[in-house]
Amino acid sequence: MAIKIIASRLEGGKFHENITKLRWSNPGSGETGESFVSAIVAWIEDDDGKAYVDEGIRRVAVEIIKPTFGPKFLRTKADGIWKNNLLDLPRF
Repeated sequence: MAIKIIASRLEGGKFHENITKLRWSNPGSGETGESFVSAIVAWIEDDDGKAYVDEGIRRVAVEIIKPTFGPKFLRTKADGIWKNNLLDLPRF
């Protein structure tokens, strides 16, 4: 299953590390929801989940960043280049 990330919530800053929650939809089932980043990280790692963001007509993969210090967070990557798609999404 793949979910489409459609909005983000930031707390305490304006960087990827400050994204606390994401709003998503599952185009296959029509299901929608909001999840903490930690829950999406666990879903990707433990259940082989996939997430993406639309960038025009293409899908950009959401990947896990594992910093030396601090919790894991999410960021998009397209063609080997890190992108800011999650920061560019509407806020909720």
